Amino acid sequence: MIKKMSTAQPLKKIVSCVILDLDGTLLNTDGIVSDVLRVYLGKYGMQWDGREVQKIVGKTPLEAASAVVEAYGLSCTTSELLSEITPMFSNQWCNIKALPGANRLIKHLSGHRVSMAMASNSPRENIETKISFHQGWKESFSVIIGGDEVRLGKPSPEIFLEVAKRLNVDPSSCLVIEDSLPGVTAGKAAGMEVVAVPSIPKQSHLYTSADEVINSLLDLQPEKWGLPPFQDWIKDTLPLEPWHIGGPVVKGFGRGSKVLGIPTANLSTEGYGSLLSEHPSGVYFGWAGLSKRGVFKMVMSVGWNPYFNNTEKTIEPWLLHDFDEDFYGEELRLIIVGYIRPEANFSSLQSLIEKIHHDRKVAEEALDLPLFSKYKDDPYIKSST
Repeated sequence: MIKKMSTAQPLKKIVSCVILDLDGTLLNTDGIVSDVLRVYLGKYGMQWDGREVQKIVGKTPLEAASAVVEAYGLSCTTSELLSEITPMFSNQWCNIKALPGANRLIKHLSGHRVSMAMASNSPRENIETKISFHQGWKESFSVIIGGDEVRLGKPSPEIFLEVAKRLNVDPSSCLVIEDSLPGVTAGKAAGMEVVAVPSIPKQSHLYTSADEVINSLLDLQPEKWGLPPFQDWIKDTLPLEPWHIGGPVVKGFGRGSKVLGIPTANLSTEGYGSLLSEHPSGVYFGWAGLSKRGVFKMVMSVGWNPYFNNTEKTIEPWLLHDFDEDFYGEELRLIIVGYIRPEANFSSLQSLIEKIHHDRKVAEEALDLPLFSKYKDDPYIKSST
């Protein structure tokens, strides 16, 4: 098996321990929050539209509830809201999925005996319950601290300083990984290094105080911080647990062939909001089955396409084959087997086109490897043909 050549990365700083946030960093809680608030606000004849999500991400439960009461002008008190929605959340904790890269990161750091701690604004009891559904998590953390175990939650640095105290390490030797602005602020105020993994789309520009901003945990490079590097990249690709998506081919933005010279076979995102929220924006690859034509190699983008500034998250697969005609309306099924890179903006259209063609080359070569070629016969895509 051919491993990715390790590119020398300039060291930012050598750290000895990693402190992880939970909600939005390791766990995909955004969907659960939206579902619960949608049901609750529906009782008041109101609709949760996510417009206040920035006011609740990274906050303590009390602060988040207060923001919802104020934003929607609810007649109940903050305490009444909390007492009603807390059981609704508790019933959903078993359904919260780990974010892509979370299990990989925990297993990697634990396997290399890197000291890990968890610091979350959630109450300690809630943290324990949530992580109990994820095998190997609890025992991987030397210290776990909840927001109810300190006087002030994030953005106060108190919770991170308490972690350093319990680990008996200097705060400056700690690396914090956070998804929220309050968490980033708290980490920097504690004198720690901070990597931000924003959980709210298209908000990376707000995280200027972080030492590094990455698109997802899949893009974390531990060697930048003097930690052992991942060894699971193969020929510039990261193998993933395969996932599927499909539907009729729809007309897209009309820019694939006309602007880029790259004919993409767009899929409607209708009904796939939950699935798309589970996968970070970026460039992926795999196999595509067309109901009337067969199975083909495929590379695709998932996200907002910063160069064109999409207003919604899209799926734009490029089937790596020269077709003589359009196939709008045909059933297209995809199996995604690997990841190439995060979504990025480009200074020019030409540089975007060059990068897309490079992605094609990477995908085509990777899909010839037995590790990925075996999925060409996956029943899901074969059934479409």
